This record gives sequence, structure tokens and C-alpha cells, in this order.
Amino acid sequence: MDESLRIITAKESGERIDALLARSVEDLSRSAAQHLIEEGRVTLDGLPLRKNYKVRAGDEFELLLPPPADVPLLPQEMALDVVFEDADVIVVNKPRGLVVHPAPGHPDGTLVNALLWHCGDSLSGIGGEKRPGIVHRIDKDTSGLLIVAKNDLAHQRLSAQLADRSLSRVYEAIVRGGFREDEGTVDRPIGRHPTDRKRMAVLASGRNAVTHWQVLCRYRDHTHIRCQLETGRTHQIRVHMASIGHPLLGDGAYGAPSPEKGLAGQCLHARCLKFVHPRSGEAIRLETELPPYFLEVLSKLGNPIE
Repeated sequence: MDESLRIITAKESGERIDALLARSVEDLSRSAAQHLIEEGRVTLDGLPLRKNYKVRAGDEFELLLPPPADVPLLPQEMALDVVFEDADVIVVNKPRGLVVHPAPGHPDGTLVNALLWHCGDSLSGIGGEKRPGIVHRIDKDTSGLLIVAKNDLAHQRLSAQLADRSLSRVYEAIVRGGFREDEGTVDRPIGRHPTDRKRMAVLASGRNAVTHWQVLCRYRDHTHIRCQLETGRTHQIRVHMASIGHPLLGDGAYGAPSPEKGLAGQCLHARCLKFVHPRSGEAIRLETELPPYFLEVLSKLGNPIE
């Protein structure tokens, strides 16, 4: 695969070049950006830069990205909390902090590596070489239920359920602030953030996105809510709740102080999953308990408000 050239323009002055690169290029960490700078792959007016260079508004940088390394996807023995499993489907309760599939910065130690150890060759190939069996994803710092297909038939039929919205996913979250209403719906399109490629945003040009929410318990400065996805856009709950002034507790990417209440990421758990079994046609409903980190946060919020 050939190297690729990216042009990155600084909109404001004062930021370090490595920070600008990490913010502008999806899946590029700051340490990886520093390595590219040290290799001379980042230039301004044809001249290489130092990693502590402070950018000026209007600077136009050329970034020469190397071809991605061909890292084999290997099985790795890791503990899995299996909630349901048969010849077609496996549903796991993913812990907080576990990346779902390999990506730049996370070549191994992912859920997919663990699934390859657990399932052997029994994962569908539709998700591609790096995402075998993966029908849908949840973020690294989101915990909860994730369904994985063991063969192509299961993958096709589960993906169809995602598309026609018959595969139901219900989450619980803790958000900042209080609600006057007991329930509501956020219907706002979501697309890639125009300047920060690691984030999503509510955009008129984005894809249709609908989240239904319901208050479970009110606290002084926070609210415990249930969210049901009608669509499944990247970071949907996080973006939608932030867009109405209620960012998820601990979600520094979308407006909440982080770390907060001891959290280094959003307080979000995929609690309930409903689907039609891809082979038998049986309606299946699975639910998990709230994980310890979530319960610990609830205990720190004080007494509920009646």
C-alpha cells in the first residue's frame, strides 16, 4: 500500500504541532504524531519540523503517512463474560476500557483477539480481516452487551435487523444536570466533526439519528437515565445528550469535566439487548446488571431527589 499525503492547516496560533496532528488525524495518537515528526514526515514550506513547534494561524503542513503495518490478528487468551452463546451467535458483556477491534494504537489486546481465542475459526468474515464477526460496536469506555456473529448467515441477518431497527439496544447513563420532563426524544442528525476528526457532532449534513431517553432517578446535579437507540451512529448517545445540555458524566470529549467522580471516560452501559435469533427466529431478550463502576458512581451522587 502506498504512502498517503495529508494537508493540514492550522486555524489558530499557539498549539504544538504534535497536538494539532493528533487532533486532526483520526486514530493518530500524540506519541505517534511525535514519531512521524522525528522521521521528517511533517513539513512546512518543504522543511521538517521539531515536535515542539508552535503553529501559527494559516500554517499549511504536509503530512506523509506511511502505509499501515500489516499486523496479523492473533487469538489471545482473555477472560470473557459470555451472556449467550450457540452455534450462530455469541453475546458478551464487554468491560469498560476494552477496545472492540484492532485499530491504530490498539493492535492487539482487543475483544476480537479474545473472541478468536474463544471461538476459534467460528466467526463470520463479513466484518473484514480486522473485525471478524463484529455486527455493531460500543466505545472503549462504554460497558455492556455486544452481539457477535459466528457465521456469515448470522451476520447478514443481524445486520438486517440493525438496518430495520428490530435489533433493540437499551443503555443506561448518568448525565450532568436535571430534566423537567420524565422522558423525551433527541432527533438530530450526526456527522463527523468538521475540525476534530476524532469526534462526532450534530450537523445539518449528518445522518439521521434518533435517541429516546427516560429519567430513572434524579440527583442534585446529575440524572440517571435510560436511552434507547432508534439508530446507531458513532457516539450517538454521547453527542445527543451533550447537544441538549446534558453531557454524560466523565465524558470530557463532549463537554463534561473529566476525570469526574473518579471516571476517565463516559458513564454509559449497554444494559439490554433484544434481537431475533438469525436461524431459529426466536425472540431473545438479554439484560445485564449494572457494573461495579456504575454503581460506585451512583453511590457518590448522594440521596436521590423524589
